[in-house]
Amino acid sequence: MLQYSTAFVALGTSNFDLVVDFYSNLLSQQPHPYEPKRYAQFNLLGLRLGIFQPKGSHETEFNNSARSGLSLCLEVENLEKAIALLTNMGYPPDGKINVASHGQEIYTYDPDGNRLILHQSS
Repeated sequence: MLQYSTAFVALGTSNFDLVVDFYSNLLSQQPHPYEPKRYAQFNLLGLRLGIFQPKGSHETEFNNSARSGLSLCLEVENLEKAIALLTNMGYPPDGKINVASHGQEIYTYDPDGNRLILHQSS
């Protein structure tokens, strides 16, 4: 059996600077490590989010305009503040706050169309 030590999410994008700027603003941190036009990593509790620029030979794999089934879920302490931040960034959530048994959440998309779920526990 294979043993895994950690997992992280990596997003490939041809809009590297735009996507890195989006996550820098959303997560209120600068990426580290960071290699311009190549790789940026954001470190959250329990998750590493990597953004990378695909090599030219693989770029078409990441230029699909159709949205994928992947959702990046981020838990926030204050959903109203998260909504205000996203709106100020030019990425307002799609619709109203949804109430579920586990709390409240909103849905939005990053500049490449990756779905984000921002969740506040009840």
